[in-house]
Amino acid sequence: MIILKLKKEQGITLIALVITIIVLLILAGVTINLTLGEGRNI
Repeated sequence: MIILKLKKEQGITLIALVITIIVLLILAGVTINLTLGEGRNI
């Protein structure tokens, strides 16, 4: 039972890491687009 719980926790942590990385990449892209857009003023 303990081994199964550890495997589930590791899977959840991996999924959480992937989600956090994707969110950070999206936020970074949005901020870069906003700063470049404001700097150009097109």
